[in-house]
Amino acid sequence: MIRASRLALGLMLCASLGACAHHHKPRVKAEAPSRLTQIGVNAYLWRASLDTLSFMSIAQTDSNGGVIVTNWYVNPRVPTERMKVSVTILDQDLRADAVRVAAARQILQNGQWVDAAVQAATDAKLEEVILQKARDLRRNAAG
Repeated sequence: MIRASRLALGLMLCASLGACAHHHKPRVKAEAPSRLTQIGVNAYLWRASLDTLSFMSIAQTDSNGGVIVTNWYVNPRVPTERMKVSVTILDQDLRADAVRVAAARQILQNGQWVDAAVQAATDAKLEEVILQKARDLRRNAAG
C-alpha cells in the first residue's frame, strides 16, 4: 500500500514538473512552402509566368492544367516579326523542371506570316526568368 502511494506521488511529481518545463527554440525566419497550390499548379510559378508574359496579351489560361498561351505579339520596333509563347507548369512544387516554355516566331514575307526559327536560348531564358520570379515571390511571401 505504501509502495503504491509512493508510485502515485512520484507520477504526480513527474507530471507537474513536465508541465513547468519551457522549451525555447531559437527564432528562425520562416520560409514559405515550395508547394503553394490554391490552384491546380504551383501558385508561385503561375503568378511568375503571368508576370513575365504581362507585356503580351493572353489568349488562353487554364490554372488547373497549368497552361498559359499568348496571342501573337508584334514588337513595335520590329513590325515584320511576331512571337507567340506557351507556358506549361508541370508540377505543384517549385522546381526547375516544373515549367516548360515553347516560343513560336513568324516573319512577314510578301504580306504573309511565315514560320521562322526561334533562337535556341529563347525558351530556356524565359524559363529562367519565370523561375527567378517564382523564387522571389516565395521569398517575399515568407516575409
